Amino acid sequence: MNKSVNELNSDLFDAEADDRFASPREARKKAMDFLARREHGRVELINKLVARGFLQDIAAEAVVRLADQGLQSDQRFVKNFIQSRISQGKGPLRISQELAGRGLVADLVEQILDHLDVDWSDLAIQVRLKKFGGCLPGEFKEKARQMRFLQNRGFNAGQIAASMAADHGQ
Repeated sequence: MNKSVNELNSDLFDAEADDRFASPREARKKAMDFLARREHGRVELINKLVARGFLQDIAAEAVVRLADQGLQSDQRFVKNFIQSRISQGKGPLRISQELAGRGLVADLVEQILDHLDVDWSDLAIQVRLKKFGGCLPGEFKEKARQMRFLQNRGFNAGQIAASMAADHGQ
């Protein structure tokens, strides 16, 4: 059978596209593009490459090499991520949950959270003050609402209790 010129060109471009997604060099370049924008965890970076069409093995190999060269670091990603979430007023439980969802090892996350110089109770107080003001709620319903808010932000019971204990009214 004879193929038309368009079919031959289409086959040629499809072959080039397939080769590109099987190339460790192309996977590395795309991973570097992602890392140039922001830090990524290893699993997250592999998943992004696979979502872009790279083969799983090729993507994993490229990311492992980047990690070996110090260009990708789960530890660096976790530290940056935690600092970002702290500045958003998120608590340690929420931060741990988000990082677990991104495929990071719980031990690494716990280790970094434990070594941070963060007073989580103080952060809970600041978050409550920013959202609700300085006066403690008088009604149980309002107190429960504020406590649920802090719980959804990722603070534990002790941190929430500390934020509700002291009146910071004007």
